[in-house]
Parts: sequence; C-alpha cells; structure tokens
Amino acid sequence: MTKKKQIIFSSLLGIILLLVIFMPKRWTPVESLDEVDIVDSLEVQKIVYKYGIPLNDYEVDYGVVKRNQSLSVILETHGLTGRQVHQLAQNSKGVFDVRKIRGGQSYAFFSTKDSIPEPVYFVYEADPRSYVVFDLRENGKVTIGKYPVEWVPKSVKGKVESSLWNAMVSCNADPLLAVELSRIFGWTIDFFGLQKEDEFRVLYKQESVEGQELSNFSIVGAVFVHADSAYYAIPFLQDGEVLFFNEHGKSLEGAFLKAPLDFFRISSRFSNSRYHPVLKIYRAHHGVDYAAPVGTPVYAIGAGTVIAKGYQAKGGGNYLKIKHNGTYVTCYMHLSRFEKGIKVGSKVAQKEVIGYVGSTGLATGPHLDFRVYENGKPINPLTIKSQPKSPVKPENLARFTILKDTIIGQLRQF
Repeated sequence: MTKKKQIIFSSLLGIILLLVIFMPKRWTPVESLDEVDIVDSLEVQKIVYKYGIPLNDYEVDYGVVKRNQSLSVILETHGLTGRQVHQLAQNSKGVFDVRKIRGGQSYAFFSTKDSIPEPVYFVYEADPRSYVVFDLRENGKVTIGKYPVEWVPKSVKGKVESSLWNAMVSCNADPLLAVELSRIFGWTIDFFGLQKEDEFRVLYKQESVEGQELSNFSIVGAVFVHADSAYYAIPFLQDGEVLFFNEHGKSLEGAFLKAPLDFFRISSRFSNSRYHPVLKIYRAHHGVDYAAPVGTPVYAIGAGTVIAKGYQAKGGGNYLKIKHNGTYVTCYMHLSRFEKGIKVGSKVAQKEVIGYVGSTGLATGPHLDFRVYENGKPINPLTIKSQPKSPVKPENLARFTILKDTIIGQLRQF
C-alpha cells in the first residue's frame, strides 16, 4: 500500500470512530426500545383493589346468596371440600358467625389465573358497611373489613299535602327521613295529626358508602311549622350526650312519647261511642288505633314496669300493661308477639321495643290499640301531658346561643 493510500485509510477510520463515539442515543438498537416500552406500560398500568385485594391478580366470580344457602353449599360448589369448609367455620369463631349468612347478600369468589385455578379468597358482604374475608389457603384466616364511610351534607324543605312521608318523596329526599323527624319531634308534635300546608326545613348529613346512600341520618338542625307554630330542633352536646333542644334551650324530649310507634296512620280515635267493625254495634273505644304492617315495632312511651302480660281471645289479643308512675298506666293490644325477655315485673326504658303490631284477638286487620289510664280512668292518649327533660344548663347557654343562631340562620337561608 502506498503512503498516500495509508493516509486516506487512516483518515476514514478516524471519522468512523468519531461517528460511533458521538452517535445520538436515539440510535439505540430496536431491542432496547421495546424493553423501555414494556417497562413504561407496566408502570402506567392501574391496579384496582376491592376488599383490599388486587383484582388484576385473580379471576373473580361474583354472586348472590340464594335462599337457605349456607357457606358450605356455596364453597363446595366452587370446589372446596367439606373438611376445608369446616376448618373455615372453626377459624371464624369470635370473628363472624357463618350461620348468619343470609339470602340476598352479595359475595365474591377469588381464584388464581392458572390453567388449573386455585381458590384464594371468599368475600361475603355482611351489610352495606362491612364484609367478611375468608382466606381459602392453608392459613384459613377470617377477617372483617370495613368500607370507608362518608357523611354527605344535605338539606330539604317542603310542605305536607297528604303525609310527611309523601312530602319527602316529592322533595326527592329519602322518605325514612320522615321517621327520623318523627323521633326528634315525637314529644312535641303529633305526627298522626299533621295538617295540610304544614312546613318543614331540615339540614342533615346522610351516610354514604361506596357512593351508595344509606338510610342513616345525622340531623344538623330542623324546623317544623305545625298549627301555626314553629318548632325548632337544635342538636347540642351536654354532659357527654347530644340531645335536641328548641330555640329557647328547652329539651324536646319529654316523659312520654306522642305515639308508641313510628309514623303510621291513625285508623280510629278515642270515643265514647264507636261502631265496632267486628261486633257491628256501637260501644266505647277508649284508645287510639294505629294502623301499621304486621311486625312493626311497638315502643313503651315512657319508662316503667310491666304489670300485666296476657292474651284475650275475644278482646285485645296479645296485650301488655306498663305502670309509669303513680298516675299513668299504658296498655298495648293486638300484638303479633312480645319482645323477647319482656315479662311481668320487667323494667322498660322509654322507646324500648316491647312488642310488634299484629291482629290478634278481636281485630279486622293489623293495628295497635293503644290506651292510657290516668289515676285508673281512661283518657285520650293524644292529650297526655308530658313534662320536658332538663333544659340547657346556665353555664352552657352562651355556647348554645352561638350554635342556635348559626343553625337558625342557615335554616332561613334556603
């Protein structure tokens, strides 16, 4: 090779080396680009969790418990042995009673994505707020999970045309809010005697789980206009307990409830001469009949002692009598059954469930015949006097006044 050719060759080789050294990184081989794309896609992939379990990792079979279907039937259908189910039932003791699995509740069965799937988890939705996780692997652990709860601020206002229940429906509010109001104002307003054009305004929070609203409420403040009078309800913490007071700081709770059950219809009132629907004669009816579905809980309107419990085939059917003090006795008749543990001599608290609506005895349909005796004489239950409980204490009045003014101002603004 001549000297001239050596110089040209050396120059070309130098240029090639420089190009290789300073070559931009975007010229990386195609194989490296593929690897980067794969890593990026894995980093972006979203992992979805339910019950604290990554759904991406498993095959999930959702279902609903059928009527009379037990845990063993469900799990054995998914391939578990009777021995495995028995062990799970043993492991669940003290955590969840598997006998309480009931029809209509949802469940989810998790298994691996292998060619031969292996069971991993069974999750039973016990109620809207909680679920039970059964680990189907060797450890067989059983745990309770809780959904995060959110309290959503809400407000509603409206007028009564036929009933408070229907008024709530017309306002696109949960009608069970009507029951909540009847409980709060139960000592001051007769919700079985509401009048057309009665008005209400309510500030409240409604419980929500996973975007599903539950019929559970926390009343922030309310006003009910009934018979040309405005009744306020202000929740206030006193002595470690939240009670409702009116705008003057007086308790809304009294010694006696206005009614012994929640928000149903009066079908017959107190009368000295009422046409009896079964006997077809006129005779005194010294009580108030509340029409309600069979099984509706019946409350004691006040604290007292059960002095009579029995059955009258041609009269009140299953009945209870409660002595509240030296003046008043109340009677609850036509019950379908008594609450467990209720007997003569039992001490009952105000609004404690004592029985359930029925049609036992001489009755044409399910209802509660409620009677009140004052010094041994029957009186109209709708006119019973009830002394309120303790008012806001003097040392708490300043704090209550600030809260009251704020809530009443908010109620007037919408």
